[in-house]
Amino acid sequence: MRSLAYGAAILAAAGIMYLITMSSNEPAGQNSESPAAAETSSITPDAEVNTASLTMNVPEMHCPFACYPSVKENLEKRSDVLTVELAPQKEDGIIDNPQVIVTYKDGFDADQAIAQLEAAGFSGSTVVNN
Repeated sequence: MRSLAYGAAILAAAGIMYLITMSSNEPAGQNSESPAAAETSSITPDAEVNTASLTMNVPEMHCPFACYPSVKENLEKRSDVLTVELAPQKEDGIIDNPQVIVTYKDGFDADQAIAQLEAAGFSGSTVVNN
């Protein structure tokens, strides 16, 4: 009885190895189940979106481990904000320049963004440059 179970396991393993070998031998772009291929085919550039960026000073942002992620999350919740990046710092792990660079789409309202940061506990935030 045991030898029958071993035989079935060997056959199953051989079948799995055969399937793995066959799927890796397909030419690039031929595998219709490839998630990467599906992602690339569904991405279409949107040429009509105008973007710009500005720098915001967030004086209550003291650390890169809790404060900056909170600022980033709060601003990126907005539909008109594309990205939020920490401005360059002199030393890794320390915020000595409490500024973020916000890349946004048309319709961005800096005053609303500042109010949103204020509500999250980051009072005194200002726009440094437009």
